[in-house]
Amino acid sequence: MRRRSILAAALALVLALSACGGASVEETAAPGGAGGAVTVNYGISNPWDALMPYYSVSGSNYARIIYDKIYDRLAYVHAGGTLSPRGAESWESDGEGYAVVFRLDPEAVFHDGVPVTAEHWAETFRLMTDPACPTLGKANFALLTGTDENGNRVEGEAFGAEAVDEYTLRLTFKDPTTPEEFLLDKNREFYVLPTHLLEGVDPAAVMDLDLWEAPVGSGPCKFVEQAAGSRLTLAAHTDYHLGTPDFDYLVITVVDKSNLLTALIAGDLDYYAFGGSVTAEDAPAAEAAGLEVLEGTVPNTFFELMLNCEAISDARIRRAMDLALDRELLCRQAAQGRGMVTGSSISPASPYAQAAAGAPARDLEEARALLAEAGYDGRSYTLACTSNRAGLAALIQQNLAEAGIAIEIETVDSAAMFAGMADGIYDMGIASHTPGALPLWFVESRFAGNNNIFHVSDLAPYTQLIQAIKGETDQGARTALVEELEGLLAQERPFLPLWFGAALHVQSPTVEGIDYASSSFSNENVWEWVVRK
Repeated sequence: MRRRSILAAALALVLALSACGGASVEETAAPGGAGGAVTVNYGISNPWDALMPYYSVSGSNYARIIYDKIYDRLAYVHAGGTLSPRGAESWESDGEGYAVVFRLDPEAVFHDGVPVTAEHWAETFRLMTDPACPTLGKANFALLTGTDENGNRVEGEAFGAEAVDEYTLRLTFKDPTTPEEFLLDKNREFYVLPTHLLEGVDPAAVMDLDLWEAPVGSGPCKFVEQAAGSRLTLAAHTDYHLGTPDFDYLVITVVDKSNLLTALIAGDLDYYAFGGSVTAEDAPAAEAAGLEVLEGTVPNTFFELMLNCEAISDARIRRAMDLALDRELLCRQAAQGRGMVTGSSISPASPYAQAAAGAPARDLEEARALLAEAGYDGRSYTLACTSNRAGLAALIQQNLAEAGIAIEIETVDSAAMFAGMADGIYDMGIASHTPGALPLWFVESRFAGNNNIFHVSDLAPYTQLIQAIKGETDQGARTALVEELEGLLAQERPFLPLWFGAALHVQSPTVEGIDYASSSFSNENVWEWVVRK
């Protein structure tokens, strides 16, 4: 059965907007010609590639931030790693840590007025894991019982998503999983679909439905119209259970990244994803235009020095490098001081921050002693970096030279650097990443047989601790295991943590109440935004 949403079939898009988003938040002409409507103009630097959340080829955050508006998720993830209700009112561990029970909000309704039930959630998971359904990102479901390693449901096995009653959803996992770990890791991957509009549809044909050209969700915004790849018009979902957004229309326009701030200053945009971030170089221009620029309170970037542990095989040499680095200087020069030096990949905003290893103080004398003890022969190591980090590489080269370690810098593009590190061509590489709140967000994927990017000769000590942490549901015991892993990393130093950086956010001149930092989790609190009318 092919179904098309008719939410706004009669509406014509007559917004008088410029290429960057047009008029600011004020009384503008709304779709259909209705006067007096309040429109928020929202910029995004890259287009979404689908309006069906389980059929995004890119799987990018630019698509997820769109799905966040149209569809609902189980929870809202704050930048500091805490959680608030969204589709679910509450959650609790069950089944000796192998299951999570979600109590859904009974006030939640789809855009067509149909209540959102546990069966909608369970049926969404069943449909997306059907072997015949061409779900993209299906592997995200592989953590549920009754699925194979690719996320396909296995015939004859009990499936790990069930509606216990009308508003109670139970998910069962193959491994012990805390509710917080599941939500922080997977919340942005899962959305509830209007399965009442999909009855009788062949799973193989789900992605071809006209429904996804004008989708029906249960999120805070309803679909109105789109110009694929350039502009999307959404209307406020007046029955959204967490509150009606304080605007009538949200118009999302693709704008070249270099023009986002210019458009905000000109009044063509009211806000841009993600978090209205601005570089330190552009911040003065924003302030000169009368906009307020604030430093983010939660780290959004983690910097590390990748090491090739096969080439730098002695842990004493790696620790000497660690002690030779002047992290404060590196952070001050590279991030204009907007950062926090660290000895760990665990974010300072994480609930596990107390278990993180501290940043070692610079100690050239101890570094030289370790080099002598290891019998360092003065060989030169290669340091790969991208062109925009050549200055940072030069500082690292100088730091290490002061301890007697020779470095040669090679400037390459990012893809070549990571490929070279994976292939063992380079001895070091400067990298940055978007941190997560979980303690294993960084280390788990990098100490695996299929991604041993640091070329560690014996992964067993790491993988054993990682598995123990994943399997421990008691918070105290889990924290103790994290501390043990951090101690191992500090002793062996397969990579050198440098610092965490925080973003600069340009405050919208027309919209208040934006949770800027949490947009890094691809969710935005549009139902709490307050428009200055």
